Amino acid sequence: MEQQTKNIKPGKVYLVGAGPGDPGLITLRGKYLLERAEVLIYDYLASPKLLKYVPKDAKLIYAGKKGGTKHTHTQEEINQMLVDWALAGKNVVRLKGGDPFIFGRGGEELEELVKAGVPFEVVPGVTSATAAATYAGIPITHRGYTASVAFITGHEEPGKENSNIDWSKLATGAGTLVIYMGIKNLPIIVENLTRHGRDPKTPVAVVRWASTPEQHTVVATLETIVGRVEEEGIKPPALIIVGEVVALRDTLDWFEKRPLFGKRIVVTRTREQASELVVALEGYGAECLEYATIQMDPVDSYAILDEELERLNEYHWILFSSINAVQYFFERLYAKGLDARDLKGPDVAAVGRATADFLLHYGIVADLIPAVYTAEGLAESLLDFGVEGRNILIPRAAKAREFLPETLRGAGAQVTVAPVYQNVPPTGCKDGLRAELEGGKVDMITFTSSSTVTHFLAMLDAASEEELRALLHGVKIAAIGPVTAKTITDNGLSVDVQPETFTIPELVDAIVHYYGDQRVRQQ
Repeated sequence: MEQQTKNIKPGKVYLVGAGPGDPGLITLRGKYLLERAEVLIYDYLASPKLLKYVPKDAKLIYAGKKGGTKHTHTQEEINQMLVDWALAGKNVVRLKGGDPFIFGRGGEELEELVKAGVPFEVVPGVTSATAAATYAGIPITHRGYTASVAFITGHEEPGKENSNIDWSKLATGAGTLVIYMGIKNLPIIVENLTRHGRDPKTPVAVVRWASTPEQHTVVATLETIVGRVEEEGIKPPALIIVGEVVALRDTLDWFEKRPLFGKRIVVTRTREQASELVVALEGYGAECLEYATIQMDPVDSYAILDEELERLNEYHWILFSSINAVQYFFERLYAKGLDARDLKGPDVAAVGRATADFLLHYGIVADLIPAVYTAEGLAESLLDFGVEGRNILIPRAAKAREFLPETLRGAGAQVTVAPVYQNVPPTGCKDGLRAELEGGKVDMITFTSSSTVTHFLAMLDAASEEELRALLHGVKIAAIGPVTAKTITDNGLSVDVQPETFTIPELVDAIVHYYGDQRVRQQ
């Protein structure tokens, strides 16, 4: 890149600890800085999910730093990039896995910034030592076991000449030993510990990909751990914990015992609506793969709605069959200089509890919520009220099922359908989704509407039914309700999970129970 020109004020470098892998473990300060970064230089161990906080126009530079392989950039090159971008007037975030100052070479990077006169700030991160132990159910200190702990790098050769590690003192000098980057040298580490007095029967845990859905923990003793690691195929990144506290894992393991731990579940909702489902599934231990099969856009013309807004007082009912309909209806209402006060005439019905709750954000309490959260349930409830001669407005998607308006018209109602949004397929997801399915890396797919099903199938673009079945071999399917389930079965697929009540929380509960029942059957 170009060097600093004379009139450019230097920027600043923020050395930020990303934490051990779970993106939720980054500090608030770290997230704040990511949201304002102009240049981001990030490592292999920093969660890719953190990139969503970075401005779209920021410069992203992957620095590699993957153990055991050739790095994308050398440490010297990274140091120089930090200096160059800062001297070019940019605010630079250097995102490092774990904590920058614990075997993260953060001090080396800052020394170069000091030499160049570049201002900087350091934001600590949750180090993998404490995270790996905590997420494996191992307290690294405990009054009944030990009051001392030592952090050690296993990356250097323990027996090399001029080693910085004095194994003769460390072997028995601390109750708990936490060894970073030691898998490659595990046999040598074990030999040094036992040779210098550590009991071969001492419990040992090796934790790979701590705090992520891929976490894998192996427990043995010093005399057996090398063989167990080889049997389990443990590769870096992994952390080694040595000490009597490892025995507490049997009692305190919480992370890997969550009911959906290790399950990879595809969420097909729009990016704006996926968060509730993702947060709930991840809370039970699942890894969510977000592949939005649809996105919501405004309709090309609001002519129908605009005309009806001029005569809202003539309507007896306004029916909302989705959260999206509510959102886009009110956006247009506001754009026309109106607000919730102009809805004082008609009664308002919502297809379900979630839609009714969303209406409350706009100051509207639903007058009717059906017992069954479907268009059929809403129609039945309205028919019980009597709709003959009633004027009914239905703001909805441009393309939707005609059951509700046709049923109400058949009962003598005057129904106006006003398109307020349209479902369109997103771009750029197909290749990633197919790769996940072809690799057998998906356990379940969730569908929350018929449109997510149809757009999902269009996104896959399978050449035949045989190819579709091959792609979805072994993949379970969860549908939020009977209408969505029918769309699935109409396309030759089967539904494995469907809740009795058609809401996101109930869908999550049904998925948890499904996998819980599977575990019972397998025992």
